[in-house]
Amino acid sequence: MNLLRKILFPFAILYGLIASVRNFLFDKGILKSTSFNVPVIAVGNLSVGGTGKTPQIEYLIRLLSNKYKIATLSRGYKRKSEGFVLADENSNAEILGDEPFQFYQKFTNVQVAVDANRTNGITRLLSQKEKPQVILLDDAYQHRKVKAGFYILLTSFDDLYADDFMLPTGNLRESRNGANRANIVVVTKCPKNLSEEKQAEIRLKLKLNCSQQIFFTFIDYDTVIYGKEEKIAVNEIKLESKLLLAGIAKPKPFFDHLKNQNDECLTFPDHHHFSDADLDSIQNKANGRKIISTEKDYVRLKDSKLISQLYYLPIKSTFINHQQNFDISILEYVKENLEH
Repeated sequence: MNLLRKILFPFAILYGLIASVRNFLFDKGILKSTSFNVPVIAVGNLSVGGTGKTPQIEYLIRLLSNKYKIATLSRGYKRKSEGFVLADENSNAEILGDEPFQFYQKFTNVQVAVDANRTNGITRLLSQKEKPQVILLDDAYQHRKVKAGFYILLTSFDDLYADDFMLPTGNLRESRNGANRANIVVVTKCPKNLSEEKQAEIRLKLKLNCSQQIFFTFIDYDTVIYGKEEKIAVNEIKLESKLLLAGIAKPKPFFDHLKNQNDECLTFPDHHHFSDADLDSIQNKANGRKIISTEKDYVRLKDSKLISQLYYLPIKSTFINHQQNFDISILEYVKENLEH
């Protein structure tokens, strides 16, 4: 695979050129970006998948939803519906996509919508009788047709965009210079004990300008796994033989957190739709044992034949330091840009 990516280097140069021209046209106003009279916060990355967008969106929901009416707007990757969909009691992961459906299930006081056309999606949200005061755009950093008021760029500690290259040789969707649009850069999936010196080193490596803030977070796992009718302490389930299942971009940390030598780990592609054959195979491999999945996989599997032995482990994004500064930046932006 590495050899193939090197062979495709000329295509990466071409892809980068096309992305740079597109960004230039948006920057100069030749291609139109639409702004809205409500605070719009875009969360995304420069690379393909696996930077922790979902826990970051959930952090923002927890921060803002007690003060404001919040809506999330996602593309709804791999959903079977089309166009604009506003989540309701009839929604499921196939209609919304797994991550938006997870938002809908966890946060009952938040509007959850999907639309590949973010301009149309925001317009439709603002036409609702109960229109949101703040809109969170999930995975919309490259969606330049909407001009968000605030951009949060995520990059993984073990896969910094500064060390990456354009598709298909690397995993970048656009040039590293795209980071200049960010108000805040969050380095995700860090070690919990990341030193101040290492943080300073990373900031220099990312070449941020003086107006950009940088924060460092780690994935914080819940102390309990949750099933349909019970919950079990993680320190207990770690001792038990079980089947671990993940259909996410980078499952290794999830597996490492839970597994023991008697466990079996099953990996599926990110956003995988589980077929009947998949369910039969999972059930056979579990052989009566508990099945522990990521929360994102659970929302796709909870209505399946596996539910009686299925559990999930929630995660959240936790700041190593300076959390208050992050919160203040977001709250001040929202307060200053609310429509009066």
